Amino acid sequence: MPAVDHPSAVAYTARRIARHVRWARTEGLRRLVEEDRLNPVERATTAWAKLRWRRAHGVTPGQATPVYVVGLQRSGTNMLMRGLDTAPQFEVRNENDRRVFHRFQLRSDAVLGAAIRSSRHAYVIVKPLCETHRVDELLALPDLPPGRALWVWRDVDDRARSEVAKFGTANLDALRAIAGGTIGDRWQGQRLDPAARELIGGFDYAAMSPHTAAALFWYVRNDLFFRLGLHRRDDVLLCSYDALVADPQAVTRRLCDFLGLPFDPRLCAHVERRTPRRRPLDVDPRVRALCDELTERLVAHA
Repeated sequence: MPAVDHPSAVAYTARRIARHVRWARTEGLRRLVEEDRLNPVERATTAWAKLRWRRAHGVTPGQATPVYVVGLQRSGTNMLMRGLDTAPQFEVRNENDRRVFHRFQLRSDAVLGAAIRSSRHAYVIVKPLCETHRVDELLALPDLPPGRALWVWRDVDDRARSEVAKFGTANLDALRAIAGGTIGDRWQGQRLDPAARELIGGFDYAAMSPHTAAALFWYVRNDLFFRLGLHRRDDVLLCSYDALVADPQAVTRRLCDFLGLPFDPRLCAHVERRTPRRRPLDVDPRVRALCDELTERLVAHA
């Protein structure tokens, strides 16, 4: 893997604290506790159920199926992961798992492979969002059973609104760095083809709003689903967050079929069923046209 450019430990910690404070203020403390799985009773109950499953049904190390949950940050992956974590046959390696991740990025393919091979669960669920552009490579890692990938996407406006609320100008800063050639080895600039770089370079980031940047970043990252040819693979499932909240059981049944599991209503019991309402943001018309076209392709594929 390419080297990763990280801020200092002090700066990184300060940014995380500021982000969590802003998130708690805008979304509420309860949402923050749910988002980061901070409830100790829930975590202990889940851990005990998984321990009992390993004792009764644990597989031989080396037989666990890797499942990669990918897509774009603020697209509903935490909701999906929370449901999967209720199933005792799943070992969940989220982005805050220090054995596999460092500051939300995979440590290395070797570390990831070792963690999967050592598991006694039937499935190891990994959420490498920063490595979404490498999902085809992760599915081809040697010495592992054939894996699966779940690509999660969300309505562009709702995702942009959530992104800016939690991360501020992060997408704007990344796009500006890509356009200016200063992105370096950071994940936001990896595996972009010439067409994507030309597109990103054609905007004025001094005048762009954070919401427009978040929408453009949504387009660039979700377009990878097609540019990488993942829409032609039977080991990658496109999952819509909006479809999940509209009909949790139907979407979860489809997910279980994809993974070869019997449907378990506990996997979606935490999802509050509702009808999503599109609330368009005021974004650059050129970006809006790109996002509308990609939305049509994603919906048509699903």
